[in-house]
Amino acid sequence: MSEELLDPSPRRSFLGRLAAGTAALGLTAFLPVTACAAEKTDKTGSDTTGAAAGSAEASEWPGTIKTKHKMVIDASELNEGFPLAFAYTFMLPYMSVTPLPATPLVVLRHGAFPLALTDAVWAKYKIGKAMNVIDPATKAPAERNIFYHPKPGTLEIEEMAIDKLMGHGVIFGGCNVALHFLSAKFAAAANVTKEVALKDWTDGVIPGITIIPSGTWGVNRAQEVGCSYCAGA
Repeated sequence: MSEELLDPSPRRSFLGRLAAGTAALGLTAFLPVTACAAEKTDKTGSDTTGAAAGSAEASEWPGTIKTKHKMVIDASELNEGFPLAFAYTFMLPYMSVTPLPATPLVVLRHGAFPLALTDAVWAKYKIGKAMNVIDPATKAPAERNIFYHPKPGTLEIEEMAIDKLMGHGVIFGGCNVALHFLSAKFAAAANVTKEVALKDWTDGVIPGITIIPSGTWGVNRAQEVGCSYCAGA
């Protein structure tokens, strides 16, 4: 991701045209918010959000998907946030139907894993600078995850924000291998040990995103439950 985010590049022009087309078709209205993982509890009433790899929730990911249409987006790179846009555009033709008959799954692995992290982690570990993510509001390296609860005008399509997608029932999985590898790699940026970085990153996973054993495992599991495949990078 680069300063192209701020320029009328082909990709940004595409998002602009898509936003305009969506409005023209009257497809911008949100459906009723579905229950997302951030609100799930186990039988004892304990919060199961952010379960670690190897837990029941992680090992059973993504669970039963009852919708007719389902697709997994294999997000291996940030790709200017396009994996999130792909999830939104997959749902878009069905948004006039209640209940929504389509479920996208987004697997955040490899270079796309930072999308799974909160603003505090982005700021402390200088993720925007390292990964050349420019915040349109400051025109400087992002010190926040601009794709999660973004400020108005940050994204040309607001519905591609992670929180908006979760509201539509999009299922997210984050790669445990990438969590360990990247937290260790970024530890020096915050002048902390790899152990401290791993804890910060683990604690800083966005509520509702399940950490799964690996991203490739997640892509396979999604296909095993009937999802078609979409390359996110």
